[in-house]
Amino acid sequence: MRTTSEILDAALAVKTKAALLTTEEKNRALSAMADELEASASAILEANAADVAAARGVIPDVMIDRLSLSAARIAGMAEGIRAVCALPDPVGRTIRRTTRPNGLAIERVSVPFGVVAVIYESRPNVTSDVAALALKSGNVAVLRCGKEAAGSARAVCDALRRGLEKTGLPADLVSVIEDTDRRSSVELMKAVGKVDLLIPRGGAGLIRACVEQALVPCIETGTGICHVYVDESAKPDMALSIVENAKTSRPSVCNAEEVLLVHEKIAPTFLPALYARLTKERSEKGLVPVEFRPDAKAAAILGLKPAEGPIFDTEYLDYILAVGIVSDVGEAIAHIAAHSTHHSEAIVTENAENAERFLREVDSAAVYHNASTRFTDGGEFGLGCELGISTQKMHARGPMGLEELNTYKYLIRGNGQTR
Repeated sequence: MRTTSEILDAALAVKTKAALLTTEEKNRALSAMADELEASASAILEANAADVAAARGVIPDVMIDRLSLSAARIAGMAEGIRAVCALPDPVGRTIRRTTRPNGLAIERVSVPFGVVAVIYESRPNVTSDVAALALKSGNVAVLRCGKEAAGSARAVCDALRRGLEKTGLPADLVSVIEDTDRRSSVELMKAVGKVDLLIPRGGAGLIRACVEQALVPCIETGTGICHVYVDESAKPDMALSIVENAKTSRPSVCNAEEVLLVHEKIAPTFLPALYARLTKERSEKGLVPVEFRPDAKAAAILGLKPAEGPIFDTEYLDYILAVGIVSDVGEAIAHIAAHSTHHSEAIVTENAENAERFLREVDSAAVYHNASTRFTDGGEFGLGCELGISTQKMHARGPMGLEELNTYKYLIRGNGQTR
């Protein structure tokens, strides 16, 4: 087993090679990586089955879905790589060009960061997503997966490395840290001179640890206390569908709805209809019902006991929904400002003025009108796949794709000018 330090040294050794690859070389390698991923499906599924078996009873059942792979999911991972292959190459793009009065021609061009390290938890598909985006953007990927998905991640990475080698490129353009002890994460956070960019993908604890401890540049990602506000003029059927999708389509991901806000004038009719749909009707269909955690006003309408604790400040990542009543769009915006993690928020309304106010005033990475928060995703945004979802404002915000994996430098051409 290679140490973290040895893997970083190997990544550093191929950093210049990655930056200088042509678009054709990168696309050829990506195609081979996708093919090899599909060809290795049996081995990947075997490793994943072992991970899932070991994780049962250790992590919540809803998180098992994030960990689990299937033939269809592996095919989807391969298609994600091919989608990146089809995207424009971001490297060397001229961002701005100007000629100064003294004749200096100044050009700002996009360039790779270099070695990009990603620390993530129990989502093996992240391995292929990051590898594809890193390669196409001219970077080297060093991946550190959580112990629950370690076997799956190694199997996926082995396939990707074989794809690279089949096209004559160094396998070390993509590596997985094999040591799943916490010290390997800390080593990445402090690898000054070896890691050019660190991105954590996971729960609040992981993200906080990286942001607080990292000595290398770090992008804050992921934690998603996402809101849906159902306004007075919302179409009831549309609102019911959006809320159900945002909460139940995949509750363990960061773009899932955690908080529902409802206008007080429609709450007496809307909330009982929603409650029936998400509890009794889901149970009758053999689906997991949603547990409501209402504030006092919502509880009175539903005949439930008001929930206690920080219900509006919890990322549940489960079939749990905090519910609050507000008097108007202004109160909804204020509530979101007080409790949001600035990830994704939605308003359901037919009032154009309220919609535009919500879109303008809510300070989150993705703000929706009449659509589910579940669309905050690199693939859904046309990025092929994603590196993560940034909730900060420096450099990158929202789903991060190829462009966010490039920085820039200035090229200045003169003919003898001095200052």
